[in-house]
Amino acid sequence: QVQLAESGGGVVQAGGSLRLSCAASGRTISTSGMGWFRQAPGKEREFVAGVGWNSAYTKYADSVKGRFTISRDSAKNTLFLQMNSLKPEDTAVYYCAARNPYSGGFSYTPVTHDEYPYWGQGTQVTVSS
Repeated sequence: QVQLAESGGGVVQAGGSLRLSCAASGRTISTSGMGWFRQAPGKEREFVAGVGWNSAYTKYADSVKGRFTISRDSAKNTLFLQMNSLKPEDTAVYYCAARNPYSGGFSYTPVTHDEYPYWGQGTQVTVSS
């Protein structure tokens, strides 16, 4: 099993940037599809960004495309989410999620949370206007 721990959340003004990290332990994440999700109060958890177990393939929600970038550092066994041009509507708890190794095609990046068996505890991001 893999354990995931997010960090990097905080309070930022609209237009600012944050970089979230997801440190993995227990096994490598270099061969797993990974994703970032978020959940705002009173709303369902939604897909933000994903990367296939071949890191050349990424996918983004339309709401963050062009502003957020997902990346993986295999040497550090860490997943990142660089968030630029933040908006108040980006305010949410952000979760890191992992799939099992080599699950699905190497470019497969599912957008539904039930396709990710492993989750971190989340980190709060608050964007003030």
